[in-house]
Amino acid sequence: MSARSTTGAGRPGSVRTAFVSGERLPGWAERFGAAHGGFRISDDDAGVRLLAADGTTALLQAPWPPDGRPGRGADPLARLASVAAQPRTAGLVLVRRGGYAAAVAREGILLASKTGTRYVQSRTAAGGQSQQRFARRRANQADELVEKVAAHAAAVFGGQPLEYLAPGGDRTLAGLVMGHPALRPYASLPRLDFLDVPDPSGSVLRKAAADVCAVRIQVADAPATNRTTNPNFPAA
Repeated sequence: MSARSTTGAGRPGSVRTAFVSGERLPGWAERFGAAHGGFRISDDDAGVRLLAADGTTALLQAPWPPDGRPGRGADPLARLASVAAQPRTAGLVLVRRGGYAAAVAREGILLASKTGTRYVQSRTAAGGQSQQRFARRRANQADELVEKVAAHAAAVFGGQPLEYLAPGGDRTLAGLVMGHPALRPYASLPRLDFLDVPDPSGSVLRKAAADVCAVRIQVADAPATNRTTNPNFPAA
């Protein structure tokens, strides 16, 4: 299991995000229930929801959009785990000012990849002609980065049976790369949820490859006033 905290994990009312593979999802749900007094399951368009006895909630979302390949199982949780375990192939494009990565992932494993560094200067508060020169230099650096990443992504994706694209990093830069003519052959592929990653590196890319194929879980801790467990609450 890989987890990424968002806001004050563990504090009443806080929300945190985790990514859990399909095969580990039943164990995660069991531990969630044990920690929060059991839970009820509901299923809607947003995903599978676990409502715990102490008021904690978890929204579980499949890594893939609905496309006619439903999971198998006796309940929504089992079917979600089954969907996440299906072997599907995604192309990743991760880009920030300090680096980039392009990869193909299947079942959380990198099949092909390319990472690199490319510095784009941050904004400055300076004024006048210096600021204008700086802005032009920064724009040129960003253009060069987009061009380079798009070329590498096209090379990495070539010949791979991609089913989805997963952008990540800086939304503006990633959007420019995804819209580059070099990636036009992949423009019709469905987009997966945007990946919030730091400057791409080998370790960041490996984690992203696992996360993109995993169930995304958003856990909202119960407000302090609701943190009481009802012994009559029906567990899943």
